[in-house]
Amino acid sequence: MTTNKFNTLSDFSRQTRAALLIIAPLLFLALFVPLPSWAWEGQCVGVNDGDTIKVLKDGQEVKIRLASIDCPERGQPFSQRAKQFTSGLVFRKTVRVEPVTTDRYGRTVAWIYVDGANVNHEIVKAGMGWWYRKYAPDDKILEKLEERAKQDRIGLWADPNPIPPWEWRKEKKRK
Repeated sequence: MTTNKFNTLSDFSRQTRAALLIIAPLLFLALFVPLPSWAWEGQCVGVNDGDTIKVLKDGQEVKIRLASIDCPERGQPFSQRAKQFTSGLVFRKTVRVEPVTTDRYGRTVAWIYVDGANVNHEIVKAGMGWWYRKYAPDDKILEKLEERAKQDRIGLWADPNPIPPWEWRKEKKRK
């Protein structure tokens, strides 16, 4: 004997109506109400240094500090090369900005992507910046990228004793 979970047509209709009452609002939300997204796209219109860029958002320049990395400071070895490397990746290109926070200078701190590539990662991979452990202590990807660049003596790691920018800044403050 086959059992039918719907004893009557009205039972089926009741259950169908109940399902539609749940599904219809969700479908409406999915189709007509955009979900909030913190990520946005814009054209890179400037590169201040290896880890700071300017991106147009709604006609306004937004200063972006690349998250979890730190590049050599102006006047420090590899500073100009890091800036040129970052420029080659992002300048005049459409970038995807995934904000993380805002820093004490009012800059948006973010992950930057160009054509699906993570720019923050590419900078460390090329030896043009450090993994900023203070702000990303558990980032295993940046850890591995930096270690590989060190082993291969790529970019700033060709220097026998590269000075991290946070130490460089601290020393400049002391003087």
